[in-house]
Amino acid sequence: MMDFHTNFKTIQDTISSALVSVTRTATKISAEDLGFQRSLDPTVANTLDKQNARLLVLAERLLANAASGSEVVGPKLQDADGVEANWRGVVDVVDSLLEKADTSLDEYTGVVKRLSPSEEQVTTKQLPSKLLNELRSKDLPKPQKTFEHVPQNNETGAFRPLITSKPHAMIPLEESLSEATDLNGKPLIHNPYQTEIEFYKYPPSVYTRAEPIPYAPFENTTATFVDTPEALDSMLAELKTAQEIAIDLEHHDNRSYIGLVSLMQISTRNRDWIIDTLKPWRRRLECLNEVFTDPNILKVLHGAFMDIIWLQRDLGLYIVGLFDTYQAARALGYTSGALAFLLQKFVNFQAQKKYQMADWRRRPLTPAMFEYARSDTHFLLYIYDNMRNELIDRSDFSNPETDLTFRVLEKSKETALQRYEHPVYDTEFGLGAGGWYRLLSRTPATFSKEQFSVYRAVHRWRDNVARQEDESTNYVMANHAIFSIARAIPLDKAALLGVAQPISPILRLRADELVAVIKAAKEAGENGPDMNEVLSKIDEIHQKPIFQPQSLSVNSATNILSTPTVATLVALPIRTHTSQFWGPAFTSSIWEQRRTASTANIRLALPLPQLTAEVFADPADANTVVDSSVKGEHAFVSAKERVKEEEDDGIFIIKQLGGGRKRKMDEMAGSVPTPLTTADLVDEDAGADEVPLLDDKARRKAEKKAAKRLKKQQKALNGSATENGNDEASSAGREVEPFDYSTAPSVLHARHEEGKKGKKEKREKGFNPYAKAMDAPKGLGRSQRESAGRSKTFGK
Repeated sequence: MMDFHTNFKTIQDTISSALVSVTRTATKISAEDLGFQRSLDPTVANTLDKQNARLLVLAERLLANAASGSEVVGPKLQDADGVEANWRGVVDVVDSLLEKADTSLDEYTGVVKRLSPSEEQVTTKQLPSKLLNELRSKDLPKPQKTFEHVPQNNETGAFRPLITSKPHAMIPLEESLSEATDLNGKPLIHNPYQTEIEFYKYPPSVYTRAEPIPYAPFENTTATFVDTPEALDSMLAELKTAQEIAIDLEHHDNRSYIGLVSLMQISTRNRDWIIDTLKPWRRRLECLNEVFTDPNILKVLHGAFMDIIWLQRDLGLYIVGLFDTYQAARALGYTSGALAFLLQKFVNFQAQKKYQMADWRRRPLTPAMFEYARSDTHFLLYIYDNMRNELIDRSDFSNPETDLTFRVLEKSKETALQRYEHPVYDTEFGLGAGGWYRLLSRTPATFSKEQFSVYRAVHRWRDNVARQEDESTNYVMANHAIFSIARAIPLDKAALLGVAQPISPILRLRADELVAVIKAAKEAGENGPDMNEVLSKIDEIHQKPIFQPQSLSVNSATNILSTPTVATLVALPIRTHTSQFWGPAFTSSIWEQRRTASTANIRLALPLPQLTAEVFADPADANTVVDSSVKGEHAFVSAKERVKEEEDDGIFIIKQLGGGRKRKMDEMAGSVPTPLTTADLVDEDAGADEVPLLDDKARRKAEKKAAKRLKKQQKALNGSATENGNDEASSAGREVEPFDYSTAPSVLHARHEEGKKGKKEKREKGFNPYAKAMDAPKGLGRSQRESAGRSKTFGK
């Protein structure tokens, strides 16, 4: 089996070359007049029909294969017209692929923690049927319904941390939970361990190079499954004695609106634990803060951005002393930041990423799922040892700019400072992770007022239903279905079910409700806001300052810290509008380009310096010293010595200004025709280095051609001499009479004489202004026929 990481460049080059070849071939074919070729030769027509049918079958199979791993149905392409008729289905398949690619890239790079997709996304070609039955859990009961604290999906205001006590505190819990406001005036509560995280000092071992500690053999060890309070207490006692621990989570978000932490893995240098976080008493896991916030224990996580959020939201856990190996991979410039890449690089362990598609709510866990979960943390401390040494070797601790270790630790602190906030839906501007603006910015589209109104209304309806049913928004309706409904605006149930593919059970039951929403949105959209106007307002919001300074008071009893200034994230823009190097950023979407194209304020995309005299100065003259007192002078020439110019009387003769032909004839008359030479027998198009090899026939032909050319020159000379003689004689004998416009034939002086009655008498024809219209040179005839042995082309 080909190693993906080491041979990715080869695979990429092969695919790229194949795509370039296909694109070039398709471009060449499209440039030909296939319709003309089809009409000339029936054989060509039959061949084209066969190839069209073959390409349609391949395209249909390709679309069906692409749609098999998603919730989209591949369109049927019966003929060439079927491509245009089912084009919307083709677009839906492409949109679903782009969504999967976007999610996969985020998970592969480690920016976003891997998510558990729906059971329909597990393809039968990738996994055997027995494993599919283990991973697919269609009828699993929702474990959140058995929790002691059932998640609430409609909460507003600031998220209040779940913790009831604060171990290892520098500031008491009551002061840490004080409320504040952001720039928009919305309430917020800071991270309870914000001060502890900001002023945390990492242990000296992080800055000391040491030999990596070997990990225990994976095959000879196992993990302890923690699913009782007694097992939790035993694990906690052993974790308190460790110096470093590795932590990872398994998350499920398909059958829950906000998601569920389904599993937690913790490893020390000698032991592995897997904690069941779906127990009704899951809030008792808050006791792990005694270890997670202990400044004497280093916590190693990979891609901890979402882990920090999920721990706060579900379990009330916080991390102090975080080392994120994903940030280390970025600082070291690795080709990938994924955990699978690090396992392959340092341990040569191939992670079974197919279990990433598993439903981690399943109990009991299968042996394969259990081992996969354990592998995420079993090797992580050994990987940390290697990356720590590499950071130390490549860091200059005296210079913060080249101190890679300091950079990784600061980024890890920023990750640990993340706060969870309730998902509040913004109807007007669609801001936030679950808003309509983020989806529209990833899939640029141009909507009319009615379509834009329907798009926002359907997106809001999906969010409301997902909250009520405690389901994910993608489970209720796929993203591409919202765009399809907005374009088509179906006004009855049958049309809706035909457009919104695939149809979830919830959508089928509440189809009438959605039809009513679409009708109301269409009516409201007739006088509603324009799409570009709303997007312009959103851009103005993004251009406002993002961070607001907040201050926390410090306990006077501790007398350790000064009042810290904290940056609170208000709204993260999708893209930046300015560049530190180029200035204003270029547009990145279709609707942005259309909006800016219609504005009257046109400016340069690349800022230019102010145009001054220094810009055009010659660098060579930079060192030249010019005396400002010296003035430029011109040499004086007296009037007698000046060259006398000829006076112009203002009279000119046309023949004096022209005469190009006569002048050429005079030059030819002065020249004497030269006899034929060998050079005359050589073709004019032959190169300078080519030697003519002429047979008798070719030589006679060349001589005849040269003689014809010489005869033509002599004839031209004789004719010009005769013409010149006549002109001179006529001009010498008489003066040139001026042209009389009064007697010249024209429409105004046309003569019409009437004949006598009873006699047929010729009438003098009047002036015909079109009489000489046919004297122009004639072009080619309308019908051009081929003659034998000759071609009417324009080549030489």
